[in-house]
Amino acid sequence: MEILGITGCILASLVVGIVIGRYLLRNLLKQQEIAAQSKAKKILKDAESNAEILKKDRLLEAKEKFLQMKAEHEQQVNARNNEVNQRENSVKQKEQSLNQKLENMNRKEQELDAHKVNLEKQTAIAIKKQEEVDVLKNQHVQQLETIAGLSAEEAKNQLVENMKSEARSQAMMQVKDIVDEAKLTASKEAKKVVIQTIQRTAAEAAIENSVSIFHIDSDEIKGRVIGREGRNIRALEAATGIEIIVDDTPEAIILSGFDPVRREIARLALHRLVTDGRIHPARIEEVVAKTKKQIEDEIVEIGERTVIDLGIHGLHPELIRMVGRMRYRSSYGQNLLHHSREVANFCATMAAELGLNAKMAKRAGLLHDIGKVPDDNPELPHAILGMQLAEKYKEHPEICNAIGAHHDEIEMTSMISPIIQACDSISGARPGARREVVESYIKRLKELEELALSYPGVEKTFAIQAGRELRVIVESERITDAQAELLAADISNRIQTEMTYPGQIKVTVIRETRSVAFAK
Repeated sequence: MEILGITGCILASLVVGIVIGRYLLRNLLKQQEIAAQSKAKKILKDAESNAEILKKDRLLEAKEKFLQMKAEHEQQVNARNNEVNQRENSVKQKEQSLNQKLENMNRKEQELDAHKVNLEKQTAIAIKKQEEVDVLKNQHVQQLETIAGLSAEEAKNQLVENMKSEARSQAMMQVKDIVDEAKLTASKEAKKVVIQTIQRTAAEAAIENSVSIFHIDSDEIKGRVIGREGRNIRALEAATGIEIIVDDTPEAIILSGFDPVRREIARLALHRLVTDGRIHPARIEEVVAKTKKQIEDEIVEIGERTVIDLGIHGLHPELIRMVGRMRYRSSYGQNLLHHSREVANFCATMAAELGLNAKMAKRAGLLHDIGKVPDDNPELPHAILGMQLAEKYKEHPEICNAIGAHHDEIEMTSMISPIIQACDSISGARPGARREVVESYIKRLKELEELALSYPGVEKTFAIQAGRELRVIVESERITDAQAELLAADISNRIQTEMTYPGQIKVTVIRETRSVAFAK
């Protein structure tokens, strides 16, 4: 019973506690709800106030933007109004100018009408006077016909024939005098220009050989150059393309070859090998390769120095390299670079004497034999190949024509072309400038003499002055003086077309009449 009473007390206490808890929980929830509602109202009020502020800001921004756009629009309107005003002013000025021009044209038209009326009156007066003159002329002609006994047409024809005959005879005399004077003057002026050109240009006369001599200190070096079983000399010949002759010549090794560049490479390589002392095939190939590079650099340097010395600017680098390679080329024993420099100086002097472009003539003179340098087109004449190279590297058309025409392969179209041809002949025809083989020299002289002997009436021929003059003696009974002049011209034309020769050949025909008597 006591336990049941305690349990009942506990349960009553729990019930009371639960009731009190629910009451307190309800009050707490009610307070939280009231607080939440007040907080929500506050948030809503803050949001409304913020929205009002944001609304006012947006209205202010919109008003500012509207005012800005309104100002910009007003500026654009003002600018367009100004532009329209300017155009209106320009149109007004043009309209005033056109009105003024129209007034001037109307005034001039009135003046022209007045002149026209005046001219018509003067023309009518002139026609009337011309009719009167014709009448008087016909009367005078009739009187003259009556006095002379000839009609006007017959008298006119007779007078014309007399005037023609007299004019023809006077014209022939004047033409002969002019031709003689022109020949004399042209010959004197041409000789003067050529002589002054030659005198004002100093030139070297050096003959190039196809053999180089390499001097050594002792003959013991020959054995080292030859090597065991000749392997060193074979390697050197294979690397340079030059024939190396080691014979009994004391203290000398002969380098033979027609290419001066290869001969120079062989000479320098041999000098380096002998100085270094190490001579074997691998070392030979290394030294020859280095020497080739050195020679190529020297070729470019020689070309640059040449164009600088001559005052030639703007030359293509490849043409400069070809000019340098001329140093190692020769023509009939004459060094090609010396010949080209000499021709360039000759051309500049002669062009200056004749009042032409001296710089262009000098440039063409330097490049006129550029076609002798390349080895890739040997079948073309060197003048045509040189012209193609000049055209390839954008040289002036007059220079290209001068290069291609200096041996008459193409037609001359430039004033400097004959100057290049003449200066090339002057440089090549100088005594000692070129070397000819004796057999070809004698053959050329015989061909000259035989060509002249083939003409009827020719008695003897003599090629003198190293083949630069041909004297022809004819029979006076068969050849007249006039025929002698024609014979000289005919022989010179055949020489030009059928023979190859340096410089020019003078043809002299001699006709002599001798009268012989004996006193007994």
